[in-house]
Amino acid sequence: MSALLPLLEARIAAEGPMSVAEYMTWCLLHPQHGYYTTRDPLGAAGDFTTAPEISQMFGELLGLALAQSWVDQGRPERIILAELGPGRGTLMADALRAMRAVPELIAAAELHLVEASPALRAEQAKRLGGFAPRWHDSLADLPEAPLFLIANEFFDALPVRQFLRDGDGWRERVVGWHEGQLSFGLTDIAPQAVLEHRLTDTEQGDMVETCGPAEAIVQEVGRRIVAHGGVALIIDYGGWGSLGDTLQAVRAHERADPLSTPGEADLTAHVDFCALAQAARPACHAPMTGQGVFLERLGITERARALATRLEGPALESHVAAHRRLTHPGEMGSLFKVLALHAPDAPTPPGLDT
Repeated sequence: MSALLPLLEARIAAEGPMSVAEYMTWCLLHPQHGYYTTRDPLGAAGDFTTAPEISQMFGELLGLALAQSWVDQGRPERIILAELGPGRGTLMADALRAMRAVPELIAAAELHLVEASPALRAEQAKRLGGFAPRWHDSLADLPEAPLFLIANEFFDALPVRQFLRDGDGWRERVVGWHEGQLSFGLTDIAPQAVLEHRLTDTEQGDMVETCGPAEAIVQEVGRRIVAHGGVALIIDYGGWGSLGDTLQAVRAHERADPLSTPGEADLTAHVDFCALAQAARPACHAPMTGQGVFLERLGITERARALATRLEGPALESHVAAHRRLTHPGEMGSLFKVLALHAPDAPTPPGLDT
């Protein structure tokens, strides 16, 4: 039995059903039994694999994109190079290796990592210790300076609230306890000011999700970029607007019931890129672009061909498969999207101009 389950039962017995957002927070970040606080979830031995773990090309191209934005913005002498949820540090290590082609940028960059997991901080230290990284629990703790930021599969893990439309009101989906197990339920109908605008594009029975923490973070990112310059590259799965139940659990690389093993499976929801773009104002956003198109514009096929000249046999086959997985519309190429934030007077970041 999940070690977190009796604690959730006691919490619900004492205070009543909890929102989906509170449930996600308990499952992912509980100090003793939270998913991210107790393990390294990445790779074949973990529960899921992210793009940087698939191929070095992903991080390299993001690093070069940030480098070009740094040049386009006048080569500021001091920048905050930051990543939200850096995983094992693989992406940033690959990005920094590519950035070494611009030594002045490496000299200007201070590396800052926003990471809640002690286990993952230890992994990041192994790969990035040579760059004197500084860790933070919150984006708000970063110094004020031009911000060059990457957030890959970060926002999908932030807690969402779910609302079911009922007439001109909404019922919130909650997690309760029924017949000895966790179960979903609905609150009574109530108006929701944050969803008034969704009455025009939803119908009876539609579900929408909101993510207040994501919007607050992007609002802060946008403020910093408008005030000081820089760029943010946000890569995640989702779409332009929220519609439907997208809460999912993954355990051992397989889909799982979100309520079956709390604290032992990864919980995520699709990212609403429209909400992020609106929250970031007055920072501008480049058109949301599929990951595959973005990487192709940055030259991933040329990079793949260059790397392939040194490979053969199974290594070459794996390399070709990785390129396909990152870019093909039937794999990560279309499911994952890229949104870039920049100041109104700054050029559009590379890979995202139409």
